[in-house]
Amino acid sequence: MSRRNALAVSLLIGSTLLVSGCTTPYDIGSADPRVTPVEAAKDVAGMLNHTVAWGGLIAAAKNLKDKSEIEVVGYPLDSENRPNRDAKPTGRFLVIQPGYLETADYAPGRLITVVGTVTETRSGTVGEAKYVYPVVVATKLQLWPKPSADRSEPSFHFGIGVGIIH
Repeated sequence: MSRRNALAVSLLIGSTLLVSGCTTPYDIGSADPRVTPVEAAKDVAGMLNHTVAWGGLIAAAKNLKDKSEIEVVGYPLDSENRPNRDAKPTGRFLVIQPGYLETADYAPGRLITVVGTVTETRSGTVGEAKYVYPVVVATKLQLWPKPSADRSEPSFHFGIGVGIIH
């Protein structure tokens, strides 16, 4: 192999390693991701003003006079602090976000990670069943991108040249 080819191969391998190693977890700061929504609802007195990091699947969202409210089906967070839909649900919770959120974006079925403070519990229903929701006032929200219609996993492309996509 010529010196020029060796350099090209080295650059390609180095670039590939650099690109593949660039996944950075969503920053949840010092928030506690270990306490589940079900545990928080059972011990609201012990959880008041506790900062948590929870994630899940949006079940419903609505805008109120001066805030938005999101109902989330909780799932544990993975190593990137993204909800892990392959795991068992951890319970439902309500997110309060001061101001207006576009409910077309924060729509049922979207994944979200929330950092915020547990402030109370609220009684409600899931279908016809009574349910007690822990309420989190959000300080940070991460709405995860929608998966593409033909892929469920992220995809990375690296190359040099001209490509034609049909």
